[in-house]
Amino acid sequence: MIRPVHLDDAKAVLDIYNYYVLHTAVTFDIKPLSLETFQHKLKDITAVYPFIVFEADHEILGYAYGSRFRPKPAYDYVVESTVYVKHDAHGQQIGTQLYAELIRQLIEAHYHTILGVLTIPNAASIKLHEKFGFQKAGELKDIGFKFNTWQTIGIWQLQLT
Repeated sequence: MIRPVHLDDAKAVLDIYNYYVLHTAVTFDIKPLSLETFQHKLKDITAVYPFIVFEADHEILGYAYGSRFRPKPAYDYVVESTVYVKHDAHGQQIGTQLYAELIRQLIEAHYHTILGVLTIPNAASIKLHEKFGFQKAGELKDIGFKFNTWQTIGIWQLQLT
C-alpha cells in the first residue's frame, strides 16, 4: 500500500536511506543521518511537497518525495524527485509504483518540471526514470567526492505541462 509518510515512520525511512549512505554513491551524504536530523528534514519536506511510503505487512519497503530544486523563486514550479527502495526489496516494482504515485501527485499540485538527479552509472535508476518519460538533460562530471573517488551525476527531466 502507498500512503503519505507519518512522522513516526522516520526511523524506518531513515534506515533505508542510511543503508545507501554507507554502501553506495547514489547519495552524496557521507555519514549516516541522525534520527533528529532526519525528522527535521521530513517535517520541512512534508510542509510543502508530497512524501509517500510503500508499506507491506506493516513494513516500509520504499519511499519517494518531491523537494525544492534550488532556492530562487523562478524555480517554484520545478521539483526534484527522490525514490529509495529498501536494499533487499528490489525487483518487486516498488520504485515503479512509488514513482507513478509521486508523479500523479506532482501533476495534481501543478508543478511544471520534475528533475531526477542521479549518480551515474546507475542503470536501474536510469531505466526507472526513462520508463516514465524522463529524458537526460545533462551530466556533471566529477562533481561529488565519495568513497575516495570522484562521482558523476546526470540530470533527467520530465516536463509535466
